Amino acid sequence: MRILIEEHPYQATEDILKVVSELGPTIGVGGKVSIGYVGYYYNANIQDCVFILPKVLLDEQGRAFQKYNPEDIVHLEDRNNPLNEEERHFVYELSVWIYRAICVFKERNKDTQIVLHERMAQIGHAQRRMSNTFLDILLSLIQFNQDNQDFFFFTIKNLHSGHNKINWTKTITHSQAYLQSNRPVYLHPMNKRRQVNFDEELMVIYFSILNYIHHEYGFPFETQCHYDTISNQQFASYLKGMGKTRLQQIRYKYFSDKALELWNLCFAFFDEARQIVVNTKQREYLLVKSFEIVFEDIIDELIGSKNNELPTELKDQADGKRVDHIYRYKALTETSADNIYYIGDSKYYKRNTRIGKEALYKQFTYARNVVQWNLNLFLDDNRKAGQKVELQAGTGMLRDETTEGYNIVPNFFISAKQCDLEMHSDITWVDREDKDFTSRQFRNRLFDRDTLLVCHYDVNFLYVVALYGRKNEGMKTAWREKVRAQFRKEIQCMLDNHFQFHIMTPRKFVDGEEVLRQNFKQVLGKVFKPYPNAPNQQCFYSLALERPETINDPKLRATTIEENQNIKQLLGEHFEILECKIGEDRRNELTSPTPKAQCGISNKDLVLLITKEGVHFDKNIQLLETTKRIGIALKMDGAVLQLVEGFTKARILIIHNKSNKHHAYLLSDKGPRLVPASGAPDMVVTKQHEDLYLVYDVDLTEGQTPLDLGELNLKPITKGGDSYSPHLLPLSRLLAETP
Repeated sequence: MRILIEEHPYQATEDILKVVSELGPTIGVGGKVSIGYVGYYYNANIQDCVFILPKVLLDEQGRAFQKYNPEDIVHLEDRNNPLNEEERHFVYELSVWIYRAICVFKERNKDTQIVLHERMAQIGHAQRRMSNTFLDILLSLIQFNQDNQDFFFFTIKNLHSGHNKINWTKTITHSQAYLQSNRPVYLHPMNKRRQVNFDEELMVIYFSILNYIHHEYGFPFETQCHYDTISNQQFASYLKGMGKTRLQQIRYKYFSDKALELWNLCFAFFDEARQIVVNTKQREYLLVKSFEIVFEDIIDELIGSKNNELPTELKDQADGKRVDHIYRYKALTETSADNIYYIGDSKYYKRNTRIGKEALYKQFTYARNVVQWNLNLFLDDNRKAGQKVELQAGTGMLRDETTEGYNIVPNFFISAKQCDLEMHSDITWVDREDKDFTSRQFRNRLFDRDTLLVCHYDVNFLYVVALYGRKNEGMKTAWREKVRAQFRKEIQCMLDNHFQFHIMTPRKFVDGEEVLRQNFKQVLGKVFKPYPNAPNQQCFYSLALERPETINDPKLRATTIEENQNIKQLLGEHFEILECKIGEDRRNELTSPTPKAQCGISNKDLVLLITKEGVHFDKNIQLLETTKRIGIALKMDGAVLQLVEGFTKARILIIHNKSNKHHAYLLSDKGPRLVPASGAPDMVVTKQHEDLYLVYDVDLTEGQTPLDLGELNLKPITKGGDSYSPHLLPLSRLLAETP
């Protein structure tokens, strides 16, 4: 077997030119030979197969397996080849998975022009190859099953013919008879079945091998001959040497050409033999000339969205750009939402190759296009069918109308890596110190449309190629969920390292939206509303402030510290704020305002206070809740009419008895009206028999009363000399706990 590595510049020596002679002219500038394919082909000129390994196996110095010059490992059978047995096994295994991956890709993309495929060699009696890969052996085993179904049926028919016919001579000679009703009865009659049937044992071994190939590598096979195959545990011992030993024990039990051929194939499988008789008259190859396209399809199949899960406009964008991978998954800022887009770009590079600026700018553009497409869902009345489906799927708007902040769009690169010879499912976070992976217009504004972040991950190349080649939906689904969860978690960790997140809720009777609106410029891009309102309409917001310790510039660090302090002081006057990690739900640790506070009541609203002492307090409360009206006694003079103008703005009524005992009610939005004493209805009044009353309607609908304002501080009026007159104060002056 000969090994080449994709895109490595080989010297155009005679040996190299012989190996690549089947691929046509390959000599480039400087007399170098470089192969732009990945795959497998048989070279009839050297009577050997050639495998072209992907370039991900090369490190930054151009070495294979991190220690060999590619020129030194070309001839795998050469005794001077430095590869050890473990590394050779890796090459054999990788060759199978590359073959399977290309086959699956060709099946998924039937019109592709990048796959070069000629029929593989068949079992025959022509020339011998000098060596055969493990891939040759697997393909030959599978092909034997497809071409020799008649042989299997003929063998089974001969093996089982006469099994039920009793041999009375052997039965009488070797078995004990029992008399029953004066007639001999033989409990153990003997038939023609042999005690050890080596032909059938070979069939069991063969179909056990096919079963193993099917489950391990995903190669499909069909047969009408159903044998009880060797158990997985026992077959593992066959792979470790028992299979080779057992085949050697039954080696001379076969005489037909087909049986000998089958035995050779089974023995070659266990021994990884290098000599199998094959027909080499035809050229054979399975090559891909742009393996990065195959790698992109591998990653998209394993982590991306399935067909029709997302509208095509998200992947094939309106400006002609095409996103490699996009899927919908849980948002970074909230635990229950499943409505954010994750955007990925697969990179098929040599190890430790830096992501170029062009790729970064493209990735930022992908995210901007997705954000705009999402906004159009809610801004455009002429929605397409795909957009309507997206709305029905529960996709929320990436922009929050209250704060005008934008949700974080996760953006990542994913590349292949093979640092060792192992196959493992782990994902490696590529930590980079450079700031090129961030695009922003303003500092300290995470929830801004122009603030975009890109992360980078490495995957084990052998694992993803094998998982793709197996076509096992259960394994792919499990890994997809694992990877998506890991992406989300590690992006959150990265954000936590650069930003301090907080959860906040308006203090009692604070209109949070109004506060954010009045301080829009200071909080823009720092506050976002990822949480839905609570059942009592309580609002929760997320506050993100850049960590000053991550800033190297001392002057900029000091500016950020001052800015963060000012923001927390400003918002702390109106919001209860609690530090948290991104995605951490600590809403239950914040004090819940009353339901009325979320129905438009603000601590700036005016409160009308009426004093009723002793038995009059209870009587007036009962009358108020019956008549749903209260009248403020007025006199017909100019001074009193000036007072009326201020009283018309009252929104809350409190009847108290100069102590902590009080009842609070919401006044009707219709406002008060002037009613003369002669036409005044039955109601609570501040003073009887006056000329004119300012009459308020009290809102006593279900769920609107009584108002729970908590503990109040009534000292501003009880200490005054005229405590029995109606008073008008802002609610903030009466709250016992003022921020």
